[in-house]
Amino acid sequence: MTATSNELTAPRRGLLAVLRHSMPRDEFFAGLYILGCANGLLGRTIQSLQFDGWIGAILSVDMNVIVLFAALAGVSVLLDEKKDEIRAADLAVAVIFLGLVSLPIFPLSWVAVTGLSIYILLFANGGSERRRGSLILLALTVPMLWSRLLFQFFAKLILDIDATLVAWLLGTDRAGNMVHFADGSGYMVVLAPCSSLANMSLAFLCWVSVTQWAKHPWSAMDLLWSSLACASVIAVNVTRISLMGLSRGHYEAIHGQWGDLVTNSVMLGLMIGFSVIGARRELFSRT
Repeated sequence: MTATSNELTAPRRGLLAVLRHSMPRDEFFAGLYILGCANGLLGRTIQSLQFDGWIGAILSVDMNVIVLFAALAGVSVLLDEKKDEIRAADLAVAVIFLGLVSLPIFPLSWVAVTGLSIYILLFANGGSERRRGSLILLALTVPMLWSRLLFQFFAKLILDIDATLVAWLLGTDRAGNMVHFADGSGYMVVLAPCSSLANMSLAFLCWVSVTQWAKHPWSAMDLLWSSLACASVIAVNVTRISLMGLSRGHYEAIHGQWGDLVTNSVMLGLMIGFSVIGARRELFSRT
C-alpha cells in the first residue's frame, strides 16, 4: 500500500516541483487573474454589443477606462512582488478557479476572481504588493458582478430612491419608479440602466484602484474623499434624469448614446478627480 500511495502522489509532487521552478507564486496568481478577467470582460463586451451595438460599447467610457485600468493595475501591482514558491493549496485553488472560468457562463469568472482574491488575502498574504493587487481585483468584481446581483434583489427599493430624488428636484409626484414630467405631459419611468447603484460601484472601484496602485495608506480622510466620489456620481445621474423629466422633448434629446457619453464623461472626471485628490501625496511624489 505504501508503494502504491507514493506512485499516486508522485505526479502531483512532480507538477508542483515543475511550477515552483518555472515561476514565482505571484506570477502564478497573476496568470490566473489575467485568464479570469479576460474571460469576464469578454462576456461583458458581448453583452454590450448585443444590447447597445458597437457604438454603445465604444461610448461606455466609464466601463472601458475604469474597469480596464483596475484590471491592469491589479495585475501589474501583483507582478511587482515576485517571491514565495507555489504551494499545494495554490494548485487546489487553481483547479477550482479554472473549473469556474472554463464553464460557458461568463459571470462565474468574476466568482472565480472573487474567490482567488479572498484566498490570497486570508491565506496567501505574503506581502504588501500581493495584498494591494488582490484588493484591486476584488473591488473589480463589485461593478462587474456583485452590484448587479444586489440590484436583482433590491431593484424596487433602489429605483424608488432614484425616482424620489428626481421627483423632489422636479417638484412633481411619483408612483413607484415613475416620475411625472414637469410640464404635465405624462410619466417618465426610471429603469435599471439609469440606476445610481452601478455608478456608485464604479466610483468605489476607481477609488480603490487609484489609492492602492499609488500605495496610499488608509486614513480617516479617505472616508470623506471616497464618499464624495460616490456622492458626486449620484448627483450627476439624478440631475441628468431630472433634466429628462422636464418634458418629453428634453427626454428625447438627453436620453440617448450621446447623452450617455456626456454624462459618463462628467462622472468619470469626478471619480478620477476625487480619487486623485485623496491619493495626491503618493501620486505626485512619483513624478
